[in-house]
Amino acid sequence: MGSTLIHPGPVRNKKHIMTHTVKMNLNCPMPKFDYDKITLGHGSGGLLTHRLLKSGVFDLFKNSMMDQQHDGASFEIQGRQAFSTDSYVVSPIFFPGGNIGDLAVNGTVNDLAMCGASAKYLSLSFIIEEGLTMESFWEILVSIKKAADKAGVMVVTGDTKVVEKGKGDQLFINTSGIGPIHPRAQIHHHRIEAGDSIVVSGNIATHGITIMSLRKGLGFETDVRSDTTNLNHTVIHLIDKFGEDIKFVRDPTRGGLASVLNEIAELTQLCYQLDQKSIPIDPQVEGACEMLGLDPLYVANEGVFVAVIKKEITGEFLDLLKRDERGRQAALIGEVNTSYPGKVILKSRIGGSRVVNYLTGEQLPRIC
Repeated sequence: MGSTLIHPGPVRNKKHIMTHTVKMNLNCPMPKFDYDKITLGHGSGGLLTHRLLKSGVFDLFKNSMMDQQHDGASFEIQGRQAFSTDSYVVSPIFFPGGNIGDLAVNGTVNDLAMCGASAKYLSLSFIIEEGLTMESFWEILVSIKKAADKAGVMVVTGDTKVVEKGKGDQLFINTSGIGPIHPRAQIHHHRIEAGDSIVVSGNIATHGITIMSLRKGLGFETDVRSDTTNLNHTVIHLIDKFGEDIKFVRDPTRGGLASVLNEIAELTQLCYQLDQKSIPIDPQVEGACEMLGLDPLYVANEGVFVAVIKKEITGEFLDLLKRDERGRQAALIGEVNTSYPGKVILKSRIGGSRVVNYLTGEQLPRIC
């Protein structure tokens, strides 16, 4: 994420975003902190660090393992487990539909869900830039707590570091998660075969365009909100019903749908044939992509997954998925075949076809 093709700028509707988040957090009043802003002393490991954690962090994430306030969490693991870690550097840290906090929880929960696992325990680490306001930090903490509760995952350990002003872009978050794999889950690209169906769970490119709409000098406004959400309950429900008939699941975050499909096309040496008319996308998002010269197939998502499933279950799979609030826009978007091994092919709305290659550059830095 070192690209700077588009530079972060001030959020034009920050007032609206802050009002929204404050309203959301009324049932979690901010405790009294000793300082209005994060200082370097808060990362020293000394008294200020202790007070920062004691002023609300430990109480907010209270559970038997967090209460130990130890260097790590101790728990027993049995059976197949999935483990995932990710770092979040989105800019701006507040955006319509969410913030860097719930994005971090949802991202790791979803990575585990794509393995067929239910996230159970989460680590939470902050790299905070000196000068971040305590109000902003508290709002993010509360959003993390709410996202974790919604996903059914416990924050059990973590870390806090503070860097000098100008070296952290306000806040970076790392989350790692672990959880048991569903006994019926058999998710692996080796299981994909010609004839399988390709399904996407909802509108694509929404998160990326939400972040793009806040960038300096882009000059357009939309009502689009990030699709960040947890997908674990949805995916586990589908595995309950269809088991090993679900061959492959992945959330197309950075690089979008095109990058995920290119990865598995290369691994399986099968052709992934898409129908452009069938790919769901919000009209505002599609219009913004056209105006900016972006292909929505490459734009990031945070609340969508793509699945490769056995053809025979496609209708029933979609019916069940569309009854879920996270899958109402789900659609069959293509099939796996052998026509162009190792390639992703898109049939356009006007009837022609083209190869969809890997993204060759970075469309949008600090997206997730």
